[in-house]
Amino acid sequence: MAAPAIRTHQLTKRYGALLALDGLDLSVPAGEVFGFLGPNGAGKSTTIRLLLGLARPTAGQAWIFDTDAADVATAHRLLAYVPADVALWPQLTGAETLGLLAATGAGVDRAYRDELVDRFDLDLSKPARTYSTGNRQKVALIAAFSTRAPLLVLDEPTSGLDPLMELQFRRAVAAARDNGQTVFLCSHQLAEVEAVCDRVAILRAGRLVDVATVPELRRLHRTEVAAHFAGPAPDLHNLVGVDNVTLASGSVRFTLTGPPAPALAALAAADVTALTVREPSLEEIFLDYYGEATR
Repeated sequence: MAAPAIRTHQLTKRYGALLALDGLDLSVPAGEVFGFLGPNGAGKSTTIRLLLGLARPTAGQAWIFDTDAADVATAHRLLAYVPADVALWPQLTGAETLGLLAATGAGVDRAYRDELVDRFDLDLSKPARTYSTGNRQKVALIAAFSTRAPLLVLDEPTSGLDPLMELQFRRAVAAARDNGQTVFLCSHQLAEVEAVCDRVAILRAGRLVDVATVPELRRLHRTEVAAHFAGPAPDLHNLVGVDNVTLASGSVRFTLTGPPAPALAALAAADVTALTVREPSLEEIFLDYYGEATR
Protein backbone atom coordinates (compact mmCIF):
# COMPACT_ATOMS: atom_id res chain seq x y z
CA MET A 1 0.00 0.00 0.00
CA ALA A 2 1.30 3.45 -0.92
CA ALA A 3 2.29 5.73 1.93
CA PRO A 4 -0.08 8.63 2.68
CA ALA A 5 1.04 11.94 1.23
CA ILE A 6 0.66 13.51 4.68
CA ARG A 7 0.46 11.73 8.00
CA THR A 8 0.57 13.14 11.52
CA HIS A 9 0.55 11.38 14.86
CA GLN A 10 -0.40 13.31 17.99
CA LEU A 11 1.11 16.43 16.41
CA THR A 12 1.16 19.14 19.06
CA LYS A 13 2.48 22.68 19.19
CA ARG A 14 2.59 25.08 22.12
CA TYR A 15 3.62 28.71 22.03
CA GLY A 16 4.11 29.43 25.72
CA ALA A 17 0.73 29.05 27.38
CA LEU A 18 -1.07 28.87 24.00
CA LEU A 19 -1.88 25.38 22.77
CA ALA A 20 -1.99 26.03 19.01
CA LEU A 21 -2.31 22.40 17.92
CA ASP A 22 -3.52 19.61 20.17
CA GLY A 23 -2.68 16.00 19.27
CA LEU A 24 -3.54 16.11 15.55
CA ASP A 25 -3.94 12.67 13.96
CA LEU A 26 -4.40 13.12 10.22
CA SER A 27 -3.88 10.98 7.13
CA VAL A 28 -4.14 12.31 3.57
CA PRO A 29 -4.01 9.57 0.91
CA ALA A 30 -1.79 10.11 -2.11
CA GLY A 31 -3.65 11.45 -5.15
CA GLU A 32 -6.42 13.18 -3.19
CA VAL A 33 -7.47 16.83 -3.12
CA PHE A 34 -7.83 17.45 0.59
CA GLY A 35 -9.34 20.57 2.14
CA PHE A 36 -8.14 21.86 5.49
CA LEU A 37 -10.75 24.12 7.04
CA GLY A 38 -11.38 26.11 10.17
CA PRO A 39 -11.84 29.68 11.39
CA ASN A 40 -8.94 31.98 12.20
CA GLY A 41 -6.96 30.67 15.14
CA ALA A 42 -8.01 27.06 14.58
CA GLY A 43 -4.43 25.87 14.04
CA LYS A 44 -4.31 25.60 10.23
CA SER A 45 -1.22 27.77 9.73
CA THR A 46 0.55 26.07 12.63
CA THR A 47 -0.10 22.68 11.03
CA ILE A 48 1.33 23.85 7.71
CA ARG A 49 4.43 25.29 9.40
CA LEU A 50 5.02 21.94 11.12
CA LEU A 51 4.50 20.01 7.86
CA LEU A 52 7.01 22.27 6.11
CA GLY A 53 9.56 22.01 8.90
CA LEU A 54 9.33 25.74 9.58
CA ALA A 55 8.53 25.01 13.22
CA ARG A 56 9.31 22.12 15.53
CA PRO A 57 6.49 20.22 17.20
CA THR A 58 6.22 20.26 20.96
CA ALA A 59 5.15 16.63 20.72
CA GLY A 60 4.18 14.14 18.05
CA GLN A 61 5.44 13.75 14.51
CA ALA A 62 4.55 14.46 10.88
CA TRP A 63 5.55 12.66 7.70
CA ILE A 64 5.57 13.70 4.04
CA PHE A 65 5.09 10.35 2.35
CA ASP A 66 7.70 8.20 4.18
CA THR A 67 9.92 11.14 5.13
CA ASP A 68 9.93 12.72 8.56
CA ALA A 69 8.87 16.35 8.06
CA ALA A 70 11.75 17.36 10.33
CA ASP A 71 14.11 16.22 7.54
CA VAL A 72 13.41 19.43 5.66
CA ALA A 73 15.86 18.94 2.78
CA THR A 74 14.40 15.55 1.84
CA ALA A 75 10.76 16.44 2.51
CA HIS A 76 10.89 19.59 0.42
CA ARG A 77 11.99 17.62 -2.64
CA LEU A 78 8.57 15.97 -2.44
CA LEU A 79 6.41 19.09 -2.25
CA ALA A 80 5.66 22.55 -3.60
CA TYR A 81 4.22 25.27 -1.37
CA VAL A 82 2.12 28.35 -2.12
CA PRO A 83 1.76 30.70 0.89
CA ALA A 84 -1.17 33.01 1.51
CA ASP A 85 1.04 36.09 1.07
CA VAL A 86 3.58 35.53 -1.70
CA ALA A 87 6.88 37.40 -1.50
CA LEU A 88 9.16 37.40 -4.55
CA TRP A 89 12.64 38.67 -5.29
CA PRO A 90 11.79 42.25 -6.33
CA GLN A 91 14.55 42.68 -8.91
CA LEU A 92 13.87 39.42 -10.78
CA THR A 93 11.38 39.24 -13.64
CA GLY A 94 8.56 36.72 -13.59
CA ALA A 95 10.47 34.54 -16.06
CA GLU A 96 13.63 34.64 -13.96
CA THR A 97 11.67 33.80 -10.83
CA LEU A 98 10.02 30.77 -12.45
CA GLY A 99 13.41 29.65 -13.75
CA LEU A 100 14.97 29.90 -10.29
CA LEU A 101 12.10 28.03 -8.64
CA ALA A 102 12.30 25.31 -11.30
CA ALA A 103 16.04 24.90 -10.69
CA THR A 104 15.63 24.47 -6.94
CA GLY A 105 12.51 22.30 -6.87
CA ALA A 106 11.56 18.76 -7.83
CA GLY A 107 11.72 19.42 -11.56
CA VAL A 108 9.18 21.09 -13.83
CA ASP A 109 6.97 20.33 -16.82
CA ARG A 110 8.06 23.29 -18.94
CA ALA A 111 5.40 22.86 -21.63
CA TYR A 112 2.66 22.83 -19.01
CA ARG A 113 4.25 25.80 -17.27
CA ASP A 114 4.08 27.80 -20.52
CA GLU A 115 0.42 26.79 -20.90
CA LEU A 116 -0.32 27.97 -17.34
CA VAL A 117 1.38 31.32 -18.00
CA ASP A 118 -1.03 31.86 -20.90
CA ARG A 119 -4.05 30.67 -18.96
CA PHE A 120 -3.26 32.85 -15.94
CA ASP A 121 -2.52 35.79 -18.28
CA LEU A 122 0.81 36.63 -16.63
CA ASP A 123 3.38 38.99 -18.17
CA LEU A 124 6.72 37.35 -17.36
CA SER A 125 8.82 40.25 -18.64
CA LYS A 126 8.10 42.56 -15.71
CA PRO A 127 10.14 42.65 -12.49
CA ALA A 128 8.38 41.28 -9.43
CA ARG A 129 8.43 44.65 -7.68
CA THR A 130 5.86 45.86 -10.24
CA TYR A 131 3.49 42.92 -9.69
CA SER A 132 0.17 43.28 -7.91
CA THR A 133 -0.79 40.88 -5.13
CA GLY A 134 -2.73 38.82 -7.64
CA ASN A 135 0.19 38.58 -10.07
CA ARG A 136 2.58 37.52 -7.32
CA GLN A 137 0.07 34.83 -6.44
CA LYS A 138 -0.03 33.72 -10.08
CA VAL A 139 3.75 33.26 -10.16
CA ALA A 140 3.64 30.99 -7.10
CA LEU A 141 0.66 29.02 -8.43
CA ILE A 142 2.23 28.50 -11.86
CA ALA A 143 5.47 27.32 -10.23
CA ALA A 144 3.58 24.90 -7.98
CA PHE A 145 1.21 23.46 -10.57
CA SER A 146 3.97 22.92 -13.15
CA THR A 147 6.23 21.11 -10.69
CA ARG A 148 6.71 17.36 -10.70
CA ALA A 149 6.53 17.30 -6.90
CA PRO A 150 3.94 14.72 -5.77
CA LEU A 151 2.48 16.99 -3.07
CA LEU A 152 1.18 20.56 -3.41
CA VAL A 153 0.54 22.49 -0.18
CA LEU A 154 -1.64 25.52 -0.90
CA ASP A 155 -2.41 28.03 1.87
CA GLU A 156 -5.24 30.43 0.89
CA PRO A 157 -3.92 30.22 -2.69
CA THR A 158 -6.54 32.36 -4.47
CA SER A 159 -6.24 35.51 -2.35
CA GLY A 160 -5.91 38.40 -4.78
CA LEU A 161 -7.24 36.49 -7.79
CA ASP A 162 -10.27 37.65 -9.76
CA PRO A 163 -13.13 35.19 -10.54
CA LEU A 164 -11.77 34.26 -13.97
CA MET A 165 -8.41 33.38 -12.48
CA GLU A 166 -10.11 31.41 -9.71
CA LEU A 167 -11.68 29.30 -12.46
CA GLN A 168 -8.22 28.65 -13.92
CA PHE A 169 -7.05 27.69 -10.44
CA ARG A 170 -9.81 25.10 -10.15
CA ARG A 171 -8.88 23.67 -13.55
CA ALA A 172 -5.26 23.41 -12.47
CA VAL A 173 -6.21 21.58 -9.26
CA ALA A 174 -8.25 19.08 -11.28
CA ALA A 175 -5.30 18.55 -13.63
CA ALA A 176 -2.97 17.96 -10.67
CA ARG A 177 -5.34 15.31 -9.32
CA ASP A 178 -5.56 13.67 -12.76
CA ASN A 179 -1.76 13.66 -12.81
CA GLY A 180 -1.69 11.69 -9.56
CA GLN A 181 -0.50 14.59 -7.40
CA THR A 182 -1.87 15.26 -3.93
CA VAL A 183 -3.26 18.73 -3.17
CA PHE A 184 -3.51 19.91 0.43
CA LEU A 185 -5.69 23.03 0.30
CA CYS A 186 -6.15 25.43 3.18
CA SER A 187 -8.94 27.87 2.33
CA HIS A 188 -11.62 30.14 3.82
CA GLN A 189 -13.72 29.93 0.65
CA LEU A 190 -16.32 27.23 1.02
CA ALA A 191 -17.34 27.38 -2.66
CA GLU A 192 -13.72 26.83 -3.70
CA VAL A 193 -13.38 23.84 -1.38
CA GLU A 194 -16.66 22.35 -2.60
CA ALA A 195 -15.59 22.75 -6.22
CA VAL A 196 -12.23 20.98 -5.99
CA CYS A 197 -11.86 18.84 -2.86
CA ASP A 198 -12.54 15.13 -2.35
CA ARG A 199 -12.51 15.31 1.45
CA VAL A 200 -12.06 17.97 4.09
CA ALA A 201 -10.76 18.13 7.64
CA ILE A 202 -12.42 20.60 9.99
CA LEU A 203 -10.22 22.05 12.70
CA ARG A 204 -11.35 23.90 15.80
CA ALA A 205 -9.16 25.39 18.52
CA GLY A 206 -6.25 23.18 17.56
CA ARG A 207 -8.27 19.97 17.51
CA LEU A 208 -9.60 17.91 14.64
CA VAL A 209 -13.39 18.05 14.76
CA ASP A 210 -14.16 15.82 11.80
CA VAL A 211 -13.02 14.54 8.43
CA ALA A 212 -15.83 14.57 5.89
CA THR A 213 -16.44 14.11 2.19
CA VAL A 214 -17.56 17.14 0.23
CA PRO A 215 -21.18 15.90 -0.03
CA GLU A 216 -21.20 15.67 3.75
CA LEU A 217 -19.82 19.20 3.94
CA ARG A 218 -22.57 20.48 1.67
CA ARG A 219 -25.20 19.55 4.22
CA LEU A 220 -23.74 22.26 6.44
CA HIS A 221 -25.22 24.86 4.08
CA ARG A 222 -28.18 26.49 5.78
CA THR A 223 -29.69 29.42 3.98
CA GLU A 224 -31.46 31.92 6.22
CA VAL A 225 -34.84 33.07 4.92
CA ALA A 226 -37.02 35.92 6.22
CA ALA A 227 -40.44 36.65 4.77
CA HIS A 228 -43.15 39.23 5.45
CA PHE A 229 -46.69 38.30 4.46
CA ALA A 230 -50.15 39.91 4.29
CA GLY A 231 -52.26 36.78 4.30
CA PRO A 232 -52.48 33.84 6.70
CA ALA A 233 -49.24 32.52 8.14
CA PRO A 234 -47.53 29.92 5.92
CA ASP A 235 -47.44 26.36 7.17
CA LEU A 236 -43.77 25.43 7.07
CA HIS A 237 -43.81 22.64 9.59
CA ASN A 238 -42.85 19.13 8.45
CA LEU A 239 -41.36 20.48 5.21
CA VAL A 240 -38.14 18.75 4.15
CA GLY A 241 -35.13 21.01 4.66
CA VAL A 242 -36.95 23.63 6.76
CA ASP A 243 -35.74 24.15 10.35
CA ASN A 244 -35.70 26.76 13.10
CA VAL A 245 -39.06 28.29 12.15
CA THR A 246 -39.86 31.49 14.05
CA LEU A 247 -43.26 33.12 13.49
CA ALA A 248 -44.04 36.70 14.48
CA SER A 249 -46.80 39.12 13.56
CA GLY A 250 -46.78 39.23 9.77
CA SER A 251 -43.32 37.65 9.40
CA VAL A 252 -41.53 34.32 9.51
CA ARG A 253 -37.88 33.30 9.71
CA PHE A 254 -36.41 29.88 9.07
CA THR A 255 -33.32 28.05 7.82
CA LEU A 256 -33.36 26.04 4.63
CA THR A 257 -31.21 23.18 3.39
CA GLY A 258 -31.63 21.35 0.11
CA PRO A 259 -34.14 22.18 -2.67
CA PRO A 260 -36.20 25.33 -1.96
CA ALA A 261 -39.34 24.36 -3.92
CA PRO A 262 -41.49 23.06 -0.99
CA ALA A 263 -40.76 26.15 1.13
CA LEU A 264 -41.40 28.51 -1.77
CA ALA A 265 -44.75 26.83 -2.50
CA ALA A 266 -45.81 27.30 1.12
CA LEU A 267 -44.72 30.95 1.06
CA ALA A 268 -46.56 31.60 -2.20
CA ALA A 269 -49.84 30.69 -0.53
CA ALA A 270 -49.25 33.29 2.20
CA ASP A 271 -49.29 36.46 0.04
CA VAL A 272 -45.63 37.29 0.71
CA THR A 273 -44.83 41.00 0.47
CA ALA A 274 -41.06 40.85 1.04
CA LEU A 275 -38.51 38.07 0.98
CA THR A 276 -34.88 38.11 2.15
CA VAL A 277 -32.45 35.25 1.58
CA ARG A 278 -29.00 35.24 3.18
CA GLU A 279 -26.17 32.76 2.80
CA PRO A 280 -24.33 32.30 6.11
CA SER A 281 -20.64 33.04 6.27
CA LEU A 282 -18.16 30.20 6.52
CA GLU A 283 -17.50 31.24 10.11
CA GLU A 284 -21.21 30.87 10.92
CA ILE A 285 -21.32 27.49 9.21
CA PHE A 286 -18.40 26.32 11.31
CA LEU A 287 -19.98 27.60 14.52
CA ASP A 288 -23.24 25.88 13.63
CA TYR A 289 -21.40 22.68 12.85
CA TYR A 290 -19.38 22.85 16.06
CA GLY A 291 -22.60 23.16 17.99
CA GLU A 292 -23.97 20.05 16.32
CA ALA A 293 -20.75 18.13 16.92
CA THR A 294 -20.82 19.11 20.59
CA ARG A 295 -24.38 18.01 20.98
